[in-house]
Amino acid sequence: MDFARQQRDPTKHLIGIAFVVLMHLFVIYALLTGLGRTMMQIVKKPLSATIIEEIKLPPPPPPKKIELPRPPPPKVETFVPPPDVPVVSAPTGPTITVVTPKAPEPKVEQPVVAPPPPPPPKPAVRRGIKPVSREDPVYPRSAIRLGIEKGHVVARVMIDEKGNVTEVIIVSAEPPKHFDKAVTDALSQWKFTAEGEKYVAEVEVNFSLKD
Repeated sequence: MDFARQQRDPTKHLIGIAFVVLMHLFVIYALLTGLGRTMMQIVKKPLSATIIEEIKLPPPPPPKKIELPRPPPPKVETFVPPPDVPVVSAPTGPTITVVTPKAPEPKVEQPVVAPPPPPPPKPAVRRGIKPVSREDPVYPRSAIRLGIEKGHVVARVMIDEKGNVTEVIIVSAEPPKHFDKAVTDALSQWKFTAEGEKYVAEVEVNFSLKD
């Protein structure tokens, strides 16, 4: 469609004329009804702007200084010397001492009591003592298999204050090392008389396969 033809189109001019006529009619209606005055008064009112200032908080009070009470100064006591009082010594007369001679006391001879003889010293190793309870040693099976028919063992046992055996020491064995364990196991279970002190006892053990 041509642009010049669009400009000469009468419908566009009619729309513009109708809009202008409506605007004039609205202004006339506003003047007649007083709407225009009301709008003018609203426009004429001055605008007031209030500035709200920021509320400033008061500064915090300064910290109070706590003063500690000072200790009172020490009292200085002044030394006042005591008054000098003269000491008056009482007159002393002559003293008379009478010495009475003592009669000689008769001498009583006390009998001389001889101290009891000290107890005989106990031997370091006791022999031949009997136990309160005993456990017989068992004949070793190894000695039976080897055909050993008899044996002899000498052992020392350490006995404590209560009569218990604390240690067994083999002194001699014939044949050696075949009956040592059997003797040690049996003597460890023996019980002797409690003497309140430790002592050592020597025990002989004999083995016989025929018995």
